[in-house]
Amino acid sequence: MKLTVKVVPKSSRNSIAGWVGDALKVCVTAAPERGKANAAVEAVLAKALGVARERVRTVAGLTSPRKVLEIDGVAPSELYRRLMTPVRGG
Repeated sequence: MKLTVKVVPKSSRNSIAGWVGDALKVCVTAAPERGKANAAVEAVLAKALGVARERVRTVAGLTSPRKVLEIDGVAPSELYRRLMTPVRGG
């Protein structure tokens, strides 16, 4: 399943801020350099969804704040259900 994400790097904490249109807003403390923010977003989503970190990967928008992530092993309905509650930490 593919998920569009709006990333806010250099935030005060790692968190899922909710939906902004069709994109999930994810805040990460990592800076947007050398893939650090991408890795942080993948880790935050993996934790929120309860899947292994390797099952979440950025497939588009590597250098953009708007990214597309591919998530293996979670049905779309289950993904949206798990993401309805804000998650902190990462």
